[in-house]
Amino acid sequence: MQSSEKLTLGMDTSGSPLLLTAQKGGKIFSVRRKGVKQEKLLFPALEALLHKAGAQMEDIGRIFIIRGPGRFTGIRISLTFASMMQFLNKTQVRGATMFEVLRRQAEKSRAFATWQKENPQGALAVVLHAFREEYFLQIFDGEQKGPAWLSREELLSRLSGYGKPLFLAGSDKDGQPLAGLVGPHYTFAAEKDCFVRPATLLEMAQEDAWSQNALEPLYLKPARFELVQPK
Repeated sequence: MQSSEKLTLGMDTSGSPLLLTAQKGGKIFSVRRKGVKQEKLLFPALEALLHKAGAQMEDIGRIFIIRGPGRFTGIRISLTFASMMQFLNKTQVRGATMFEVLRRQAEKSRAFATWQKENPQGALAVVLHAFREEYFLQIFDGEQKGPAWLSREELLSRLSGYGKPLFLAGSDKDGQPLAGLVGPHYTFAAEKDCFVRPATLLEMAQEDAWSQNALEPLYLKPARFELVQPK
């Protein structure tokens, strides 16, 4: 029997662990699955989440996805699922980048508010580990330069040469703190603000501003086949 109450679903399939979260009746339900085979993990995880929430697929009234950066296949899975639900179920879709989600969490923290008062000319930067010795970076300073895909050396050079105080959020390989990567010369967000929280996805899902470009992926790093030079 279909529930009369619509469900809000939050999805992060951009990397490991896969995160699905839902809100119904004021309660938040979440499921996490480790691994990079998101194409195999998604539907069993979704089935488990819907069972927890006492809901069915048709009950999903709104979806919020992280549209990148991250694993190419993982990003495509969220986009395809959300697009399918939008077409078949008239589900509303919202989406943001991982940079924007972690920015939201960091900027709402007391630590950032204190730092900003002391460093009014400074900026918040989000650093994400991409693959091996590669990283994603976005600095939110109002200059609209956009995110970048960088080597470790390029990342360290970009940060050290910025010239203004930086407040850093994000993580290194295997979720390790950024301090071990970039050194102690910055102010760092609390660990809880450096990883996606279910409540953040569900909160942003309620904001219409995130409907713009919701299904536009942010890959940054080209897929492997795009890196192959034609003979």
